[in-house]
Amino acid sequence: MDQVLSKIVQLNEIGIALSAATDVDVLCDKILTGAMDLTGADGGSLYKMSEDKTSLEFVIVTTHSLDIHMGGCSGHEIRFPAIPLMVNGQPNKSNVVSSAVHDEHTINITDAYHAEGFDFSGTRKFDQQTGYRTQSILTIPMTNHHNEIIGVLQLINAKDEASGETRDFSKADQQLAESLASQAAVAITNNKLIEEQRELFEAFIKLMASAIDEKSPYTGGHCKRVPELTMMIADACHNSQSEALKDFRMTGKDRYELTIAGWLHDCGKVTTPEYVVDKATKLETIYDRINTVDTRFEVLKRDATIDCMQQKIERLSKDSAADCSDIDDQLQQTIEQLNDDRNFIRKSNIGGEFMDAEFQQRVRDIGEYRWTDPDGVNAKFFDDDEIENLTIAKGTLTAEEREVINNHMAVTIKMLAQLPFPKHLKNVPEYAGGHHERMDGKGYPNGLTREQMSLQARMMGIADIFEALSASDRPYKTGKPLTECLRILGYMKKDNHVDPDIFDVFVRDKVYMRYAETFLPKSQIDQVDHSKIPGFDA
Repeated sequence: MDQVLSKIVQLNEIGIALSAATDVDVLCDKILTGAMDLTGADGGSLYKMSEDKTSLEFVIVTTHSLDIHMGGCSGHEIRFPAIPLMVNGQPNKSNVVSSAVHDEHTINITDAYHAEGFDFSGTRKFDQQTGYRTQSILTIPMTNHHNEIIGVLQLINAKDEASGETRDFSKADQQLAESLASQAAVAITNNKLIEEQRELFEAFIKLMASAIDEKSPYTGGHCKRVPELTMMIADACHNSQSEALKDFRMTGKDRYELTIAGWLHDCGKVTTPEYVVDKATKLETIYDRINTVDTRFEVLKRDATIDCMQQKIERLSKDSAADCSDIDDQLQQTIEQLNDDRNFIRKSNIGGEFMDAEFQQRVRDIGEYRWTDPDGVNAKFFDDDEIENLTIAKGTLTAEEREVINNHMAVTIKMLAQLPFPKHLKNVPEYAGGHHERMDGKGYPNGLTREQMSLQARMMGIADIFEALSASDRPYKTGKPLTECLRILGYMKKDNHVDPDIFDVFVRDKVYMRYAETFLPKSQIDQVDHSKIPGFDA
């Protein structure tokens, strides 16, 4: 009775361990090890049903006395071929493992060498090669709670506890092993279901990120590159021995949580209008209005030419020998000025790092020109909207359009707040929603300070900025070389924009170079001198 109770307790403990296992290799190891311990088996194998349900594939093979452990968590590959369920169109019942599946019941063999109806030639060959003697075999089909056979558990050579001699698998052994096999099948099925749900979850997230990237040709790849760079930075911080980061460590679950946050960091952009995201020039809306402006300049030149001809006609009508060179010179000067103004406006239409106040004023002065529009109305050369756009000091977006872009963070946080993240992903909204915050509290959308942000959110902030600086697919700029990216990022550190400790690790451990070698063209990878990076603390 004590032995029976001990076995029941052991079975319960194994069941609890199976429920807690999340890694399929660990789970399978626990199943086979637990079954061998319960029955005193010297060896055993675990098989799984193939995806097409035509064969049984080896998962783990273990024999204590031969010191064999393959598959599972062993790190040793199993090279045995799968066992076919059908041979020549007929059920394969010569193999005890496939026969257990076809008959859907346990097969308990006292001695493999004297068993009838099964082909153990392979077993005999193995024994000859190793000096082993396969005797008692217990083969149990693993049926889950959907009444589906998902694999087979096979145990070999039960050992007597006292003498160590090989014995038969008893009825109690069989019942315990069958009970464990049933629990194991459910555990494997649940594990597979959880894994499939995880894969679906990840696929959906990546689908959303891809949709955002595909939405605009100018941000293609951003949602894919930022998670990669974020994890590079996280790994560097994890391995850092600096005083500020020596206590920062990430588990596998922490890494997974940050990766998911990286993929979701711009999910709010799904609501951002394309005309704002794709605005390549200052005058672009549905189309680039610079062509309309060019037409107006041509109208002014035409009107100047007509006015010149009228002046010449009036002068020559009074004196056919009159000199009109001064009128021609004036026309030439007017056309040259208009051409210069047109070229200036074309350059102004291209977004840059900064537009001087004097250039902004020149745009306003040109805007005061008068022209006759298609309706015959004498109008200002630029309307207020065109003036506002052409005098944008940095980039191509007006303050209103930049607010639309910035709103994607508020939308991201709102969207993520509505998702019922499980416990191991509870920090995703904070990580993903903080990459536009600044250390001095002047960022958006919540104006958080460094102390109010997690290290992970600060890492993603640097990743997002560096990716944007180095990206060559933006509508308003080309990709900057590494030295320029690091110079700008260094000034951001000095301005209390990005986390100083993470920035130093980013530079010191050359995370930028690992990223560049993977994602940047060689033309952007120049020689970096750390001593010339502003704010870098070696």
